[in-house]
Amino acid sequence: MNQALDNIGKTVVYTDPIEANPVDQLASLRELVKDMEAGSVRILLMLGGNPVYTAPVDLGFAEQLAKVPLRIHSNLYEDETSAYCHWHIPETHYLESWSDIRAYDGTVTILQPLIAPLYSGKSSHEVLSALAGRAGETSYDIVRSYWKGQKMAGDFESAWRRAVHDGVVAGTNFQPKTIKLKAPSSDWLAGSASTSETRHPTPETTRAETRKAQEPGRSLEISFQPDPTLFDGRFANNGWLQELPKPLTKLTWDNAALVSPKTAQRLGLSYQVGTTGGEHGRVFTDIIELRYEGRTLRVPSWIMPGHADECVTLHLGYGRTHAGKVGNGTGFNAYAIRTANAPSYGTGVEIRKIGTQYMLACTQFHHSMEGRDLVRAATLEEFRKNPDFARGEHHNEPEGSLYPGFKYEGYAWGMSIDVSACIGCNACVAACQAENSIAVVGKTEVTRGREMHWLRIDRYYKGDPENPDTYHQPIPCMHCENAPCELVCPVGATSHSHEGLNDMVYNRCVGTRYCSNNCPYKVRRFNFFEYSDFETPSLKPMRNPNVTVRSRGVMEKCTYCVQRINVAKIEAEKENRRVRDGEIQTACQAACPTQAIVFGDINNREAAVAKLKADSLNYGLLTELNTRPRTTYLAKLKNPNPEIKTG
Repeated sequence: MNQALDNIGKTVVYTDPIEANPVDQLASLRELVKDMEAGSVRILLMLGGNPVYTAPVDLGFAEQLAKVPLRIHSNLYEDETSAYCHWHIPETHYLESWSDIRAYDGTVTILQPLIAPLYSGKSSHEVLSALAGRAGETSYDIVRSYWKGQKMAGDFESAWRRAVHDGVVAGTNFQPKTIKLKAPSSDWLAGSASTSETRHPTPETTRAETRKAQEPGRSLEISFQPDPTLFDGRFANNGWLQELPKPLTKLTWDNAALVSPKTAQRLGLSYQVGTTGGEHGRVFTDIIELRYEGRTLRVPSWIMPGHADECVTLHLGYGRTHAGKVGNGTGFNAYAIRTANAPSYGTGVEIRKIGTQYMLACTQFHHSMEGRDLVRAATLEEFRKNPDFARGEHHNEPEGSLYPGFKYEGYAWGMSIDVSACIGCNACVAACQAENSIAVVGKTEVTRGREMHWLRIDRYYKGDPENPDTYHQPIPCMHCENAPCELVCPVGATSHSHEGLNDMVYNRCVGTRYCSNNCPYKVRRFNFFEYSDFETPSLKPMRNPNVTVRSRGVMEKCTYCVQRINVAKIEAEKENRRVRDGEIQTACQAACPTQAIVFGDINNREAAVAKLKADSLNYGLLTELNTRPRTTYLAKLKNPNPEIKTG
């Protein structure tokens, strides 16, 4: 395909692999387990990883590890593997130590520490050096000594200093290889044709197979996937990621077995959402028992629109026992039924409803604004017929207000979010939490609708639940020109700046929550308890020193990263100029992988955000309320191929 599109050498480049002699990791692990079982392993040193937790269950890694006379584990955290070892060596984080690494094209960069080790950890380089009889060598000495033995251009000292300064070691990139498409033989084409013919059953055969697959008691397929936030479990003790809603399910602090609506109906699975104000984050769902290759796992079910029928998806990374205070006891351990012969996908799983329910914390039903024309979408053909479809019926109505307007002579900050580009990954939510020192509240508080995220991603489905259209819409503070929250605050804690920001003065806030009640977008958060830990020393460096840490009884919300705005303004004033377009990036904008978020000065007609707001796809949420939001959206455009059937 790349050959036909003339991509080779342009957008696609072929080089030697980074790993010269790749190892079959599963085969290597099998060999190690076999040697441990035979008693031939006297000392086992494990650098990183957590095989007691993550190894396929049928290998029995933990049982065989117990037979090794001396077991040593070096890792960032004490975990399940550390609990089986005689020695645990605290490992330095990669931001605490010197090292090196290759990029995809072979280019080497020298990793430099950004902070001294917090817990007196040792890098893998230092551990191996000590075992080799060179105790006392630092990571810097080891990395520098290695590159001194390599062929670096010119004088080593100059080359080393240049590599550290520039961030890359010159001349280490792999040379591109010239690749030509090998024309397939006529025999291969004939074989492909005959094979493809056998892969298209008749409609009668398909219907018969479907009926057979839906017979009660028939086994299903199973898919093991890394969790969208915890990955394989290595981040289980990170409260930010535990509380980050999953892109589609919006679950927090738990995992579940995902099944399609049709499969759920066949199995008699259902769920109920809490209806009272303090329970709308609670979802009570049926627990099912999965039987797979002689092992069982009980896990809550989750009905997932668009999921494949007769298949169950389990996310890894939960059910930890030695993760830490945050990660212990959350969710269910999918590794308990994951085997070496089917580490990612298998068949033959049986599901049985056991008649009890489990409470999950889901944020999808919090701050709901559904049914109010929030996500506007059209096909490319529809857009060409009506370019102003996104404007809405209230677009041309004159705006009226009891209050006089305000003319912004200087900056006027605004944001545009492209719904077509948003993939719902929640990177913006995590970035906002890190930038603004937003507290973690825990599962119980999430079930009460009290998560503190200043930015949320609303997810909507449209159409057939078996194959719906899915929409993601980030919802930060709208920084309304006519902000309903400002009018009801009795102490002026929330007010409008001369640059159009809806500001919060935390020291004034007395916690009446009138502003939250009056916000139609439900983007304000209240500290019901003292969520922030002000005492633990290791948490203090985690917080942004340019952002106030809020305490109990204080309302908070998105500020458009006002601290970043002020830094850019100060630098511009030093140079006697205006802030350049693109010079300010909010935390959510900087983290967005699809560049769906654009921020800037809307008074600057040449700014990207001003041009987007002038586009016919631009629209605001709930503009019929005359809030005049500074955050607006670009309607979603789709260009489906009519020749491809998606149903």
